[in-house]
Amino acid sequence: MKTAHKIRAARMIYHAIHAGRTLLGRSDHEIVLRDGIKYDLNLSEGIDLGIYLGNFYERQTGSALSKLVAPASLVLDIGANIGAHTLHLARLVGPAGRVLAFEPTDFAFRKLRRNLDLNPSLASRVELFHYFLTADDGVSVPNAIYSSWPLVAEDGLHAKHLGREMKTDMAQARSLDGILSEHADRKVQLVKLDVDGFECDVLRGASSLLRDTRPIFVMELAPYALEERGASLDQLLSYFLPNGYVIYDERTHKRLPSAAKELQELVTGGESMNVIARVP
Repeated sequence: MKTAHKIRAARMIYHAIHAGRTLLGRSDHEIVLRDGIKYDLNLSEGIDLGIYLGNFYERQTGSALSKLVAPASLVLDIGANIGAHTLHLARLVGPAGRVLAFEPTDFAFRKLRRNLDLNPSLASRVELFHYFLTADDGVSVPNAIYSSWPLVAEDGLHAKHLGREMKTDMAQARSLDGILSEHADRKVQLVKLDVDGFECDVLRGASSLLRDTRPIFVMELAPYALEERGASLDQLLSYFLPNGYVIYDERTHKRLPSAAKELQELVTGGESMNVIARVP
């Protein structure tokens, strides 16, 4: 299903919930406990509503991470947003593991920090980075990046995924290899990568990670988002295939085509596919 269709369906659910809560004198703000993790939510946001409705937000990805993450490992959450997967990863790695979480927008980073503060036992396993990951340190950071999916219609939203750009005033640009040389105390076991078209920017700065460590990647493929950033699916694959990676469907675990043209035929315009990239 296209992201826009998911958001439109979520809007219908939100308006029903909002009306009911208003009758009860309650706002859209709610602190909830889901699967043993606390979240501070704004129900007028798409990700927040998905968590509120029984952790429906990217449930399949959460299930895949549960099967792939090794206890006591070092994992990366790139595009952490408000922490829906960050906190799950922190629980999966256990007290001896570590999570490095990256989020460039000021809006989502504040929400991410708040959700970690609500879960101190998990927060102790997480190191936060208010960074935009790219090829080189110190380059300019985009002024705004999509990190909000409002459930109240407004002007200026993305035509396909209905997201809203949020400012990155406080973010720094860093390369992933550079950060890992400073902060990694063991090999990276897994990377969750979801950056809405900036994947190639991230991977340009991760050549050592891809060549020498070759961790598992759990990521979203959205060819239209790559093209909007001046990249392509062919370019994305060029970082993985020469390093021995194979691409698998996240849901079925079936091997997917390695040719960009064949892979792109599986994802129509405005859609995305969640995949796993790993070395057999």
